[in-house]
Amino acid sequence: MYRFIAIEGCIGAGKTELAKKLSLEFKTPLLLERFADNPFLPKFYNDPIHYAFPVELAFLEDRYRQMDDLKRENFFEQELVFADYFIDKCLIFAKNNLQTDEFKLYSNIFKIIASFLPKPDLILYLHKTPEALLRNIHKRGREYEMNIKEEYLDRVQRQYESYFDSYPDSQVIIIDSTNLNFMESEEDFRYIKNISNLN
Repeated sequence: MYRFIAIEGCIGAGKTELAKKLSLEFKTPLLLERFADNPFLPKFYNDPIHYAFPVELAFLEDRYRQMDDLKRENFFEQELVFADYFIDKCLIFAKNNLQTDEFKLYSNIFKIIASFLPKPDLILYLHKTPEALLRNIHKRGREYEMNIKEEYLDRVQRQYESYFDSYPDSQVIIIDSTNLNFMESEEDFRYIKNISNLN
């Protein structure tokens, strides 16, 4: 029986939309990432070399604070919780964005922090082609994301899938969602529920 399910995927994969839809379907609590509160994110996309480390630290601090606050409120003791991220995404993006020495320091900090937080029982990973990811990014129209390249999305996605190859803490289901429209197609949404044993 699942109690904590995280929806994951690259930028533009549809994580938040699916998490919201599942939460509404099953009438459960919902944990959403507060990415818009990161003051370094627009700066990072304009100058990734100089702002990679602060943007990743800011994400780690905010995600930890959000999950720790909810843990203290017994949020994760609910019968079922959906989230549009899991804490290890910090490590995945950091490995892609940081220099080797920066990543070593970041990884040490991450291991200390993440040890205090709950892990999902199930991770649904939405895989899309970089072209499909980029279409979604342009469709939602966040100005600071407009310069993201397919090559960057491909690298991030490869980091995710490499990470999941040897991830011991949660069951991971990889869903090829390139041609799925789970927001408008009940058949596609039902497919995701069936493949995830959420019936």
